[in-house]
Amino acid sequence: MNELKYLKELSKQYPNISAASAEIINLQAILNLPKGTEHFVSDLHGEYEKFSHILRNGSGAIRGKIDDQFGNILSMKEKKNLASVIYYPEQKMDLMEEELTEEELDSWYRTTLIRLILMAKLAASKYTRSKVRKAMPPVFAYIMEELITEHGMLDKEEYFDQIIETIVKTGQVRELIAALGHLIQRLTIDHLHVIGDIYDRGPGAHRIMDCLMDYHSLDIQWGNHDILWMGAAAGHGACIANVVRISARYNNLDTLENGYGINLIPLARFALDCYKDDQCDLFRVSGDVQEEDVRELDLNKKMHKAIAVIQFKLEGQLIKRRPDFCMDDRLLLDKIDYDKGTICIQETDYPLKDTHFPTIDPENPYQLTKEEEYVMEHLVTSFKYCAHLQEHVRFLFSKGSMYLTYNDMVLYHGCVPLNADGSFRQVKVNGKKYAGKALYDVLEHYVRQGYFEQENSPKRKYGQDIMWYIWSNENSPVYGKDKMATFERYFVDDADLKKETKDYYYHLIEEEAVLYQILEEFDADGMKGHVVNGHMPVAVKDGESPIKCKGKLFIIDGGFSKAYQKKTGIAGYTLVSNSYGIKLVAHEPFKSRDAVIREETDIHSDTVLSKKVIRRKRVGDTDNGKRIKESIKDLGCLVTAYRKGEISERI
Repeated sequence: MNELKYLKELSKQYPNISAASAEIINLQAILNLPKGTEHFVSDLHGEYEKFSHILRNGSGAIRGKIDDQFGNILSMKEKKNLASVIYYPEQKMDLMEEELTEEELDSWYRTTLIRLILMAKLAASKYTRSKVRKAMPPVFAYIMEELITEHGMLDKEEYFDQIIETIVKTGQVRELIAALGHLIQRLTIDHLHVIGDIYDRGPGAHRIMDCLMDYHSLDIQWGNHDILWMGAAAGHGACIANVVRISARYNNLDTLENGYGINLIPLARFALDCYKDDQCDLFRVSGDVQEEDVRELDLNKKMHKAIAVIQFKLEGQLIKRRPDFCMDDRLLLDKIDYDKGTICIQETDYPLKDTHFPTIDPENPYQLTKEEEYVMEHLVTSFKYCAHLQEHVRFLFSKGSMYLTYNDMVLYHGCVPLNADGSFRQVKVNGKKYAGKALYDVLEHYVRQGYFEQENSPKRKYGQDIMWYIWSNENSPVYGKDKMATFERYFVDDADLKKETKDYYYHLIEEEAVLYQILEEFDADGMKGHVVNGHMPVAVKDGESPIKCKGKLFIIDGGFSKAYQKKTGIAGYTLVSNSYGIKLVAHEPFKSRDAVIREETDIHSDTVLSKKVIRRKRVGDTDNGKRIKESIKDLGCLVTAYRKGEISERI
């Protein structure tokens, strides 16, 4: 009965045998097309310019297509010129108009247009005409389809040439070249996977989010930095304090002030007043400082210290109200001897590098002063009612999750918490124990609850506290260390105390039994599947490899963030999966967009691993193929129902 009811609903879309049969033929044909190219990136950390470029060049995929199309027909200089046109068509045309004479420019336009048509034809070859048409700008869709389809047909050579001539004469060549460049970018990568940590450190996280919101097809696996910002957007004080502190530490307050319009004036006034006689030398910015920012460094240091102290207080309050988080070892302000200037950790006294704490009451060290409460009230209001930030965070919720299994690739940001023997660690959350996939699921449930539940409800408050828990707890899958030693890094000069020990996961992922267990837990094929995660920068310069367990797992955090490039020795990994197999690509530091346009110097990338499949993968081999097969089955049942007279056809 339910099946017949479903088929009657389906008949509204396919009202007769002809319509249903035509769709079966169409879907069956799609199953035999080559699988679309997937692009995996991780730990972007606000590096917008580099991310934008890697998105435009498909981690070298477009250069590969240029070689495939033109081989030795074009010189290296001509290939570089064409590549820069595809990456940045509008800017490249502006430059060519400056450098070439009118006659040279006319010739360049015509030649470039023909080359772009050939490239677009190659990029479109693995898709249906319908999908390609939808990717085109409507104003040029008809003419672009004609050019891509008709080029190379001998009996239509004059027809094709006349189209090109008319495009040039009517002054539409710039617009068409730009449209073709963006179409090639769009068709080169079918789907994008962002495996966490869009936010913090770099200056352009808000620009990355704007870019992602315009992208045609993607998913996001949340990193701990992303969830921290999601908690801040929900109005959670401890998350907000962490976001502001990290922004100050990396001299990145502009993202808050200019990117999101967060009002930092109350914090600045408080910091200048409270720490006016304090040099705050422990709170210098991390990394390089632009010359124009030097004059603001003194204020930055004071704001940095002010918000750090507020953070430690708010976190202490949270730990006390959530004893089930088991984080009492992170209660440190009450372990300070404020007269001696020491702190007792693990029954040992350590001298503090900074002993000036004018806002801390030794009798009640976690209590905010009235001035600190005023600062936090303003910050909470700014974060909660920032329309741009709320738009971005809602997008993270709509496109994001704690993990994803996609075409037998298990994607998550950090790790699966394990015991020393490789078994899944049982973690108590809100009174119940969870492990493996179930732990991810319950944490995601509480994250969504913390943002979407009714204001001031206990459920919303618990969900927000869970966001902070995910940010820093040793049992958090997206953190994966025994502690977050923020206080020790600032105030204690002891390497052992600053050490953050990694989860057993990172020591056991070379064992095949552990990897098969994880793949099966997350509903992936143990034999064909792979795990892809970021979070832990791979120290390539020290000989560490991003490839684990004989190529079953890839850690693709190679240092997108400039702050990590000294540690990693490179500037990031990306992974590309297409119908021919998998490629892991290592990238050198990105010089600038202007260098790509003017000097035609692409980012240097090396293929670290290339795993080719025996048989080229088709759409039918993918998750989408499984859904298409189900649709074909349903449509077949509908045709049968029509023929049996169970449902009447409509003409």
